Amino acid sequence: MCPPILCPISMGYYSQHLDQVATIWRGGIAIHGAILGGMLAAMFFSRLNQIFLAISRLGCSILDLGQAIGRWGNFFNSEAFGDPTDLPWKLFIPPVRRPLAYRSSAYFHPTFLYESVWNLMVLGILLALFFKFPKAKKGTIFLVYAVTYSLGRLWIEGLRTDSLMLGPLRIAQVVSLIGIGIGMLGLSWLYLLKRSLPDTKQAS
Repeated sequence: MCPPILCPISMGYYSQHLDQVATIWRGGIAIHGAILGGMLAAMFFSRLNQIFLAISRLGCSILDLGQAIGRWGNFFNSEAFGDPTDLPWKLFIPPVRRPLAYRSSAYFHPTFLYESVWNLMVLGILLALFFKFPKAKKGTIFLVYAVTYSLGRLWIEGLRTDSLMLGPLRIAQVVSLIGIGIGMLGLSWLYLLKRSLPDTKQAS
């Protein structure tokens, strides 16, 4: 059996080779996994330095910008594109990169571009909040990022042809719905109930 970096990635492969699940240096990590890993690392760091909610204000903006730039890697690799389309901004995909079901189609939705532009729009919102509301409650920018990014990913993922599936569900859409729910609940907690999010310790 060839390793995932040399053959198509599939849930079946990893079910038979559990020792390969953590080998992210060989490729295959999804953005949600990267975000989750980064959050866990930040939470571990905050346990030592007690400033997680404070550093998340600027960190979300940097993360979002990185996502906007990183999506262009999909363009150069001719991957992560959407369904066939004849729209003026359609993207040509070489035959070797097309799914078997779409061998006869040449042009597809440039979903990498949609998400990159969406992330730049989210970045504008986050920076506006950062500079116009410097005294916003801790966690606000992180929660706004969770809602706004997830809203975009929710509909963009519906266009893609290569989504990871959990039965009939697209995993990225499920995670996006969870992100929207957590973000809305958190914002309601902050501004409707006028409470504070838990932190290891308020930064001095």
